[in-house]
Amino acid sequence: MEVIFLSTYQMHKEILEQPNAMELTLESERDNLDKIAEKISQLDKIYLIGCGSSLSTCYSAKSAIEMVCDVDIQVMTGYEFYYHKKLTNTNVAAIFTSQSGETADTLASLRRANEKGIYTVVITNEKDSTMAQEAANPIITEGGREEAILGTKTYITQLLCLYYILFSAFETSVSGEILRQLEELPIIISNLIKTTEEENKDLAYQFKDDDIFYCMGSGPNFGLSYKLAMTMLMEGSLKHACPLYSGEFRHGLIERVEKDVPVIFLNADYPGDELTQKSIEFCEKIETKNIIFNMKDYASINNLLSPFILVIPLEWFVYYQAHFNAEDPGSTRHIGKVRY
Repeated sequence: MEVIFLSTYQMHKEILEQPNAMELTLESERDNLDKIAEKISQLDKIYLIGCGSSLSTCYSAKSAIEMVCDVDIQVMTGYEFYYHKKLTNTNVAAIFTSQSGETADTLASLRRANEKGIYTVVITNEKDSTMAQEAANPIITEGGREEAILGTKTYITQLLCLYYILFSAFETSVSGEILRQLEELPIIISNLIKTTEEENKDLAYQFKDDDIFYCMGSGPNFGLSYKLAMTMLMEGSLKHACPLYSGEFRHGLIERVEKDVPVIFLNADYPGDELTQKSIEFCEKIETKNIIFNMKDYASINNLLSPFILVIPLEWFVYYQAHFNAEDPGSTRHIGKVRY
């Protein structure tokens, strides 16, 4: 591989800061998280609301808890929630996720929930934000000021808080294991940051000239595939990308995918990954460029925690892919500049 001088972008610094952000968030918010979990354990329904990367954490947390517990959780974007004609407002909670605490559609949905008397929780990185001030219970993630658009520290601390709340609120066969391993994650992720950089730098160089990527996952990894496509690849390395559930491969993409088109598979041996494997086998036959991230190659913990693990090599992949195309992976062309 050609050696290229690397100037450090803000995203590089923020990738390295993720383990510390997780530790600080648990340290500062533990009592608050326990209180919220106790409240939610007594309710009948939970709404999870977010946009962009924050929405992806909602997808993953919902899938993780629903794989082991019969609980009523609904994920919506901000405006979906705002315009919904039949919101349940009795014995229900709404948890809103927003890095800035000012996301317009999420803020509008928070205000609607408050008007309807729904118990509201906000997970945000900004303690002085409007959403933190207006929610019944704010949770402040300790990521410090995050400048890169891709949301490294924000993503992983939001996901941490959602998992902690849900697996504390609902007793399942794996709740104790999940909560214990959440405490271990900062060390695991610190090691992954060190050990996965070079191999994904090489992988990024190999795929720097490809312009379209399909991103597939099942269970909690669908949320990560959504983040990978919608924010990491499209916003970070400026590539065309499409996320989809592994089970949906045979509806649409099976007719469109073709030789030499990159397909990224996220695999954690979930029941749904039987279909992930079948999709991999089909793609091998038609000679697509398969990129496979297997959780078991990176960590030996409960596979419901796969998004925490696989996001680290994916961050390095996108970071260096942007770099090799002379793009700052943390900057934007239009986000924050065009209002709608």
